[in-house]
Amino acid sequence: MAFPAFAQGQATPSASANQKPLAYEVISIAPSNPAAQNRSWRNTPDGMTFINVPLSMLVKSAFDIIADDQLSGLPRWADSSHYDIQAKMSDEDVAAWKKLTRDEKGKQEKLLLQSLLTERCQLKFHRETRQLPVYDLVIAKGGLNMQEAKPMVGSRTMTGGGKFNGQSVSIESLTYSLSNEVGHVVIDKTGLGEKKFDIDLNWTPDEQQGTPEAGPTLFAALEEQLGLKLVASKGPVETVVIEQMEKPTPN
Repeated sequence: MAFPAFAQGQATPSASANQKPLAYEVISIAPSNPAAQNRSWRNTPDGMTFINVPLSMLVKSAFDIIADDQLSGLPRWADSSHYDIQAKMSDEDVAAWKKLTRDEKGKQEKLLLQSLLTERCQLKFHRETRQLPVYDLVIAKGGLNMQEAKPMVGSRTMTGGGKFNGQSVSIESLTYSLSNEVGHVVIDKTGLGEKKFDIDLNWTPDEQQGTPEAGPTLFAALEEQLGLKLVASKGPVETVVIEQMEKPTPN
């Protein structure tokens, strides 16, 4: 894991040495309409817009929280109180944003959310590494059943709705997607290292199992289609402990 076993601070992690951390220049927050039914979260050319969202969603996204036991100390209002938020960057930061790679944008998005929570909610936290339920991703007894990718620049992936399809995909990318599907951190124990693969994985989500047209579960599809297996285990997982988080003052 990238973080030490215990590190204290506010939500202002540093970016890489040659990458200036971006910041929201303008942040507007207001309680959502209590009658609102729909919820949205979208990117805009100069920032992000959130409609009718609990701040717990921002916290979980800012810290890459996959399982509930990775986060503790979150106040109850962060789940029950919903807000409309508009966050905008300066023209200079928008120009810098456009030059980032997809991976760099992903990292910066987390930094931006953490900065927003620090500025408007006085967020303070520390990180701990704890032994938690995980899944180990291993090669199944029948052997690997994936095609190693031909050299190419970048990668392509499409996920969701019982599909993970991609070209030149790393095992790290696969384990991240699987973590979100199974609700626990998935740890790569395949020994495949930095190799890239063309992956075509299709399964029927649990909520659709039992119907006449149902296909394999995710666990079965992994073994049948890719020659991989998820094994329940326990392992070190980075967690976030919230020390302080206050309701934002509307503006």
